[in-house]
Parts: sequence; C-alpha cells; structure tokens
Amino acid sequence: MWRVLLVEDQVMVRQGLKVILEQDEQIRVTHEASNGKEAIEILHKHFIDCIMMDVRMPVMNGIDATRVIKQNWPNVKILILTTFNDETYALEALKEGANGFLLKTSESTKLIDSVYSCMHGGMTLHDEVAAKVVPQLLQRSREEQASLDVSLTERELCITRLIGEGKTNKEIALELHLSIGTIKNYLTQILQKTGLRDRTQLAIFAVKQDITE
Repeated sequence: MWRVLLVEDQVMVRQGLKVILEQDEQIRVTHEASNGKEAIEILHKHFIDCIMMDVRMPVMNGIDATRVIKQNWPNVKILILTTFNDETYALEALKEGANGFLLKTSESTKLIDSVYSCMHGGMTLHDEVAAKVVPQLLQRSREEQASLDVSLTERELCITRLIGEGKTNKEIALELHLSIGTIKNYLTQILQKTGLRDRTQLAIFAVKQDITE
C-alpha cells in the first residue's frame, strides 16, 4: 500500500481528494498538510511514498516545497496540483523534480492513475498542460546544445528516448527484452554520465535534445 501525503490549504479540497484516492485499495492517505512547510515537517517524522501537492499555498508554495523535498528525499514522488492552467508552474515544477502536473479538475480516475504512474517510474502531465509545456521544452537554446558533451552508448540512448516518451521501467524492460533490474542499472549509469538528478530531468533532457531512434 502506498502512503500518500496531501498538501493543500483548502480543507474541503483535501477531503475530496482523500475520498477519491482511497477508492483504490492500493492507496492510503496517511497524512495531510496545509502548506509546503508542514509537508516537510511531516517528512522528517514519517515515511511517505507519494505527495499530491497544490502549487499555490501560504507560507511555502508547492514549487519551493518540491525543491526542498527533492533535495532531501529524492525518492519521494511528487504530483503537483493546481486550478491554474499555466505552463509556467508546470515548467518550474518539472525543473525542481516533480513527477507530474495535474489540474484539480482532472477526473478521479486520472488522479488515481497518476499515482500509479509515478510510483512505477512514469511521469504524468495533464493533456492541456502538456500541450503548452512540450513545445517550450522543444525550444532548445544554442547555449544548452553547446554545453552538453555527453557520450551515451546506443543502448543508453535508446533507454533515454523511451524515458522521454514517458515509459516506465517495466514498459522499457518489456520492449527491450531486459530485466527491470538491468533497466534500473542503465538508468543509474545514464544519470551519472549526464549529471542529471533524476528520471524527470532525464525525460526533459531527452525531449530537449530530440533523442530519436
């Protein structure tokens, strides 16, 4: 069972999210917080698998909280929620290591599926958000191109491309006829070579560098 922390300053919204998520027997909302600072305090005391967090909150917002959490608890998955269809929030959240970005208006099944996706190594972007974010990610600057001098093997490039397509370790393993453990080892090597922090940054890297077959 996955332990989820809900971070949202509106109590009614938190209660609604909890009811939706706990429809699935694999998900249990074990803790709640009203801002990013409270979420960090909870992480110091309790083990959390996934955080579903609002982007606009008092005291500490979701973007700043994501930055701190990913620096100190890199394995905790973070899904950013907002009512604002603004690509700026999505870009900032992904830059700080968020594992997905959803609108609060998403269907209940989408919210549940997003938890499954991030827990299995995937990334979730609401369709409306992706439509704005992806084109911006594809706008590669000359400075970025000039600063990257990464030598990846053919297999590493293939795995990087699949990660950029949003596929999970299991899906990549099935496609390449390798074990999940082998894929994880490759992922570790790729992150070391590229100097990137996590899978989310690697996915963005793959899109920006237009890594294709």
